[in-house]
Amino acid sequence: MFAPEIYAKRRAELRAKIGSGLILLPGNQNSPNNYPNNAYYFRQDSTFRYYFGLNIPSLMGVIDADSGEEWLFGDDFTVEDIIWTGPQPMLSELASGVAVKNTAPLSALQPLVERAIRLGRRIHFLPIYRGETKLQFVELLGLKPSMLHDYKSVDLMFAVAEMREKKGPEEIEALERAYQIGYAMHTTAMRMCREGVVEREIAGAVAGIAHAMGQGVSFPTIVSQHGETLHNLNSDGVLENGRLLLVDGGGESLEGYCSDHTRTYPVSGKFTPKQQEIYEIVRRAHGRIAEIIRPGMMYHTEIHLECYRLLAEGLIGAGLIKGTAEDAVASGAMYLFMPHGLGHGLGMDVHDCEAFGERSFDFSSIKERAEASATCIYRAAWRVQPGTVMSDEPGIYFIPALIDKCKAEGKFKGIVNYEALESYRDFGGIRIEDDILVTESGCRMIGDKRLPVTVEELEAVVGK
Repeated sequence: MFAPEIYAKRRAELRAKIGSGLILLPGNQNSPNNYPNNAYYFRQDSTFRYYFGLNIPSLMGVIDADSGEEWLFGDDFTVEDIIWTGPQPMLSELASGVAVKNTAPLSALQPLVERAIRLGRRIHFLPIYRGETKLQFVELLGLKPSMLHDYKSVDLMFAVAEMREKKGPEEIEALERAYQIGYAMHTTAMRMCREGVVEREIAGAVAGIAHAMGQGVSFPTIVSQHGETLHNLNSDGVLENGRLLLVDGGGESLEGYCSDHTRTYPVSGKFTPKQQEIYEIVRRAHGRIAEIIRPGMMYHTEIHLECYRLLAEGLIGAGLIKGTAEDAVASGAMYLFMPHGLGHGLGMDVHDCEAFGERSFDFSSIKERAEASATCIYRAAWRVQPGTVMSDEPGIYFIPALIDKCKAEGKFKGIVNYEALESYRDFGGIRIEDDILVTESGCRMIGDKRLPVTVEELEAVVGK
């Protein structure tokens, strides 16, 4: 945890942004794996932890935006619990550690909320992504599960996003610690990469590092020779010389801040000329984007599309695209080679604030509000600013099903060289990813040293 005054300051700022009403910030509950006492690895809700700091299940933070009162609701451990868990701090002690004065058992939450509803007060809560929390709010608010989405607080969504967008000094330090975890994970994967190794051996080893150094992985690690499958969680493949291995992974610091890096390298330890040509196209785009980012730039039009243009220039040189880079980007042809955004927000979540961002529902009804907020929860209108942390992850992928679909539909005629693409059907995919902090005058990569990224650096490490 950070110092108590940091959480107090955050809650005061949130209260000022919201103005009136009751703000409910639920922590996550344990989720049973195969029976109630055998739960999945616990992961706290990031927004609750941002404002209340505690990494403990079954808590609820409440802020009265009118009176300024703050509560932490939860149940103290009983003797029967302590038999299994050992001595635990009282709720009042936990609350004191994050500068909250008022505590109460969970049973006291319902009357508080019901009274606020009777008085016609606004109840603010974020879109809910967990089933257990939905059931909790159904009971608290007297709503059907299908109605919860309609009662979400758009004001709270944007207030939280605006605060979490700008990382403070303590957060940047935590992100630097997360980087150290990611560095150890990725350099270990590189050294393990050799013919005959099973992908899951690498995935398991790097997960162990993440748990030993922090809270664990920031998302399920992707270790695959099928890099063209963007979120490939199948790690059953046996490494083969001649193929490329893509490793996308990161760790969480003890404070719950994430790293997210990707490297792609040859199983044999030596790039073929064909692999190196495509790799260098991606590396040049990755490096150039890290040079040009400045505060105030629009993510989509000035950063993402510039990445597309740089990749298109390289693909023209490789004979896979005809004409100009500008025409390739304007036609939409680059989607065929990189069907994802250049980057995403990063912080307490590896896709920061996406629990209530554009991927949680259609933003068309609140587009103007999203554009005014300009945070990472709506990337079409995202304007990066000092304190923004984002990933820089260009890639080139050869996805046979997508190539066949676009060709059959007659898309990108005269731009995409489908004949030349035939020899790339078994190529796989290449992605390079690092995490960038936007500063007052430009940007810098998170981390005190770079993960190996050049062809020479990778060939010197992989399989050694």
